Amino acid sequence: MAPMDFNVSSRQSSGKGISRSLRRQGLIPAVMYGRGTEPCALAVDPKALKQAISGEAGWNTLLALKGDGAFDGKVVILKELQTDPVKMVPIHADFQAIDLTSKVHVMVPVHAVGKAAGVKEGGVLQVIRHELEVVCLPHQIPSAIEIDVTALAIGDALHVKNVVLPVGVELPPDVNFTVITVTGRGGADETAAEGEAE
Repeated sequence: MAPMDFNVSSRQSSGKGISRSLRRQGLIPAVMYGRGTEPCALAVDPKALKQAISGEAGWNTLLALKGDGAFDGKVVILKELQTDPVKMVPIHADFQAIDLTSKVHVMVPVHAVGKAAGVKEGGVLQVIRHELEVVCLPHQIPSAIEIDVTALAIGDALHVKNVVLPVGVELPPDVNFTVITVTGRGGADETAAEGEAE
């Protein structure tokens, strides 16, 4: 995944007044931070940001910041996007600067592939974890973790340590929990609760 150019501008001040002023201009306040990087106060176009992260990689899209400031050329990923609880529009963004030669921890969505044998028998497929934390180099971040569920029968459970990951992608050490299970129709809710407890 090659970084995508993303235009931003610097902002010298902070506070509610500045934030309101930015929003009147169609912008929102943002901040960039990262190990070995001085935090930078930024202003970004929320519509451009939404478009930038609308691809398969989502929030894990690598963005190369462009603009007049120390942030120019920094590669970042979106870490947090605050929204107005009433209007449901973005009001602030956090970007994490990353080193393209160092591994990062990111959350990647889970996609179940195929139809489980247990579902054909009348069972219910339960995706307990819709995202997995993985560790890899930035250019190796997968858009999703695809899991073949065709062999799962009623009562089967797939744990994270049994998930086949793309080359170069690893799990954090010492983690194991249920990702997907197939239950009889009466046990769906109970299994989901057990998976969350694990």
